[in-house]
Order: sequence, then C-alpha cells, then structure tokens
Amino acid sequence: MQLSSSDWRYFYGKPVAAAAFKQHPEDFVVIEDLGYPLTGEGEHQFILVEKVNANTAFVAEELAKFTNLPLRAVTYAGRKDKYALTRQWYGLHAPGQADFDFDGFAVPGVRILNQTRHNKKLKTGQLKGNRFTVTLRNVTEMSALTTRLAMIETNGLPNYFGEQRFGSVRLTENGERLEGGNLALATKMIAGETIRNRNKRSMALSALRSHLFNSQLSERIAQGVFDTVLPGDALILKGSNSFFINDGDDNTVQQRYIDKDLSPSAAMWGAGTPPSKAAALELETRVASAFAPVADFLAQAGLKQERRSIKIWPENLEWEQQGDTLTLCFSLPSGCFATSVLRECVSTHQ
Repeated sequence: MQLSSSDWRYFYGKPVAAAAFKQHPEDFVVIEDLGYPLTGEGEHQFILVEKVNANTAFVAEELAKFTNLPLRAVTYAGRKDKYALTRQWYGLHAPGQADFDFDGFAVPGVRILNQTRHNKKLKTGQLKGNRFTVTLRNVTEMSALTTRLAMIETNGLPNYFGEQRFGSVRLTENGERLEGGNLALATKMIAGETIRNRNKRSMALSALRSHLFNSQLSERIAQGVFDTVLPGDALILKGSNSFFINDGDDNTVQQRYIDKDLSPSAAMWGAGTPPSKAAALELETRVASAFAPVADFLAQAGLKQERRSIKIWPENLEWEQQGDTLTLCFSLPSGCFATSVLRECVSTHQ
C-alpha cells in the first residue's frame, strides 16, 4: 500500500505565507529542558552537549568509544534534529569511576558545555520539553504569518508528528513527491521484507504508528470535531500521561478543553481495542480500518495500545520581525514537534 505524509488536513487552512528555513544551523536552535534539578552526586555522569549538524545517536556512539563504555551505558532523553544547533544531556553510567576527562574529545560540531552527576539514569522521554528558536528568511505574506501565529498562541494546534519522524521528503525534477526513508522502509516491511537492523526496524515501526495517529487527527479536522470533546473520548489531563473516559457525567469537559486543562487523545495503535468508547472509538476504528495493513502490522509487532493528546499549546510563544526575516521562540512538551507548529503557519523550503 502507498502511504503519504502530505495528505493530512490543516487546522487553520493551508498557509499562504512562505519562507526559507534552515539556511544555517543557527536557524533552528533546540535547547532541552529536563525539568528537574541534577543532584551533583551519584553513579551517573551527566554531560550537556552542544551539537551542530550532528545527530543524537552518532554522538552517543562517539561518547561510548571515547569513554570505553558499552553503548547501552550511554543514554539520552530524546533524539534531536541533526540539521540544527542543539543542546541536550547525555547520561553515562560508570559506577565506581572518576569523572571522565573530555579534553581530548574531538568530534566536529560537538562541544561539551557542562558535566555533573545524578543519582538516577537518564531515560528516554524523561524530560519536560524543549525550547525552540526558529529563524525564517525571505518571508512572503508576513502579515498572514504573524496573524496565524497569534491564532496558534490562543487556540493551539494539532499535535501531529513532524516530517522528520517519517524521514526526509524530496521532490523529483518532475515534481513527484518521494516519501521519506522511514515511511518507505515501513511500506516494504508491511509487504514482507525483513528488516534485520534493529534501529531501522524501530524507526519504521514508529513511522507507521505516527502515520496512523496523524490520520486520526486529520479525520477529526475533516469531520469538524477537532475542537469538540466527543462522547467516549479518552481525555488526557495537561502535564499528565493519565486519562479518563468522557462518559457524559462531567458537563465541564468541553470548557476544560477550551481552558487548556485537558485534551482529547487519539490512539497510538497496538494490539487490542483502544480504551475510547462511543463516537470517539468509532472514529478511531474507522481510520484504522482504512489503513488495515498498518493497524494489523502494529498489533502483530507486539505494540500496546497507548494514547497521545490531539492538541498542543506552544508556551511562551513570541516573535520578532526584521525586514523579511522572522525569528520565533516557543516551548513544547516532550515528544512534540516544532515543525508541526511551522506547518500550520508557513510553507517552508530549504
């Protein structure tokens, strides 16, 4: 089957503004926020790393080589964009060892900014979120862009997985869209091709699951119920991973959604039936049926049913215009994509 990452609906309509993005690494700055203080003691050595055009996993491998640690002893909270300037923490589990001396650590585009200790392992997803600074150049329809940003600041936007989850997309000379590597690999996997590389298989599974999630959000927008709490919705409280089912007993849930206190969720597909009920479950299963090979493959892969909020509200959103250049800053919770914010307000090209 053919899977595309170009068909999902826009919440505010396709943007009319356009801009050049990522002309320089400094045009996309990502600073990680763990959200908790480090103790300064313990058997885990935490190092803050600044990277320019270097991906997270590659740096982890280089750290493992330099410290003579097994790769499993080098951890990070989340992957960051390669083509950017990013700052994130790595955890080195080296019980009984003195602090590593990184004076001889020389990897192009990589700097060690800070080093301390902590009493707990740095685990995937164990962070509050990220602070983004984005520079858009050669902006057309600047007023349309700033108007759209103001709408997003007030009303939020769909919590779509960003393009980088699916791999880079390119256009041929004839204008044909070639889907990113992860999604293309996932399609081959569904067709029966064996992917022996564990990391590639994991990325392909993530792309499939994210595609099905995005398709549910798009369907809610298409049906005009994205901003409506449906009967049977699994509602996630802000700042929490827990949810409760909208069984109709609480008549305040719609206002609480407007007040950013909670959000409906959509299925991160896996084995079994989603916990949602009534109209919400009907919508989710209808979308899953439209992509039955994807849903079946995810269930057979042993993944469990999970939930993810359908909406996000960027925090501390601000922007500054200088001529045809606009710089915007905002914070997003862990697992949310800055590129999904840009998608709703501007068409970008590199």
